[in-house]
Amino acid sequence: MKLTYDPKHNIAYLRLHEKTSQVETIRVSDEMNVDISPDGTVYGIELLNANAQLEAEDNGNLVVINEAIGMRQELPLTVREGPAEYRTKRKRRTT
Repeated sequence: MKLTYDPKHNIAYLRLHEKTSQVETIRVSDEMNVDISPDGTVYGIELLNANAQLEAEDNGNLVVINEAIGMRQELPLTVREGPAEYRTKRKRRTT
């Protein structure tokens, strides 16, 4: 999986799979397109007006949660200029 951002056009692309065949781009909304193959595999998600969408929640961080081990990782999305800092937190497990 790879998240890329084009600041010139304010577009982000979340690539889930490398394109190995022809895909169809489906317009989901004014701000989102999805690339999908004929067999239903989603290859990527394109976010238009990416700044607004990526910074809308979680203080502009990409939050990755591994629920199996209770690990939470916050990755600052620097869709605007600034250095990236990475921090990992252990989520408290409740039984």
